Amino acid sequence: MIRAAGTAMVTDADFATEVLKADLPVLVEFTADWCGPCRQLAPVLSAIAGEEAERLKVVQIDVDTSPETTIRYNVLSTPTLLLFRAGEPVKSLVGVRPKRKLLLELSDAMGNES
Repeated sequence: MIRAAGTAMVTDADFATEVLKADLPVLVEFTADWCGPCRQLAPVLSAIAGEEAERLKVVQIDVDTSPETTIRYNVLSTPTLLLFRAGEPVKSLVGVRPKRKLLLELSDAMGNES
């Protein structure tokens, strides 16, 4: 698994604790080993995880090893990014985008000005 530096891997078993009960908004990347675009997104997520650590938690979940969560949130493509706030998904994005565009798309849903 290509893991973005500064991000944690979550699973079906700890998703509720790590994402739904988190104090900060959580950006979840649904990813897979075989996903080329996911590898392209890894450095973007690493940068965001480092720069936004006080405002945003960034995690990754493998769609192949955590099918329950993948099905629960109707994830059909990788990479899919879901932003959770107060335990609820508030934004869904599919595909790769540059850091600046991703931050702009997330800023309104995070409830912060960027």
